[in-house]
Amino acid sequence: MIDEEQQQNNTSQQLDEQTEEKQAMTSDSTAQINANATQSEVTEQVVSQTDESRETATQKQDNGVAATEAAAHESTATQGELTQQIESLKAQLEERSTQYMRIVADFENYRKRNQKEKEDLEQQIKRNTITELLPVVDNFERARAQIKPQNDGEMTIHKSYQGVYKLLVDCLKRLGVAPMRPETQPFDPNLHEAVLREPTDEYPEGTVLEELVRGYYLGDRVLRHAMVKVAAPKEEASSSEENQSSPANS
Repeated sequence: MIDEEQQQNNTSQQLDEQTEEKQAMTSDSTAQINANATQSEVTEQVVSQTDESRETATQKQDNGVAATEAAAHESTATQGELTQQIESLKAQLEERSTQYMRIVADFENYRKRNQKEKEDLEQQIKRNTITELLPVVDNFERARAQIKPQNDGEMTIHKSYQGVYKLLVDCLKRLGVAPMRPETQPFDPNLHEAVLREPTDEYPEGTVLEELVRGYYLGDRVLRHAMVKVAAPKEEASSSEENQSSPANS
């Protein structure tokens, strides 16, 4: 009886041990399963975070590329606007420069024209003034040619007014007045005015024989034409004499 109880006890003990081992194995399996589940969850979380990180990085990269493209596009647009502004400013500068050069040229032409008009007016005033004085010079020259002093008193008077004449002539010279010397020169209608013709065979026809009223230059322009006597051919005088004697002979 005792042996059977002992066997039963042993058997019961073995069953308990087996039950404990099974429970222990079950616990281990459960723990392993839980551990595997946790690891799987962690792995999934890591993968999820990695994917999110990748997506975030990709999105950031895409955003960065888009931002770079936008900045490049904006920079290109800004550069284009600056180029247009520069071209516009260049065009305005060129236009202003052209206007300035035109104004300068117009002013220079006005200045030259005004200076020329001023010089012409001064020259005209000088011409008119000197022309009014020339008859005085003519009278002095006639007096010198016609008056012949007979005594010392007359010679003193003659020298006195001739001194005035010389002073007047010197003043005219300083103003640019010069007398013509047309004797023995060919007649020139631009310089001379023929008032007499004298037949002669000593000089060619058209030669100035005598200056009756003196002509003058003012600078390189004619101030007064000289009144002159011009040579004519001898045949002209003979023809005139024959024409005058023909009515009497008839």
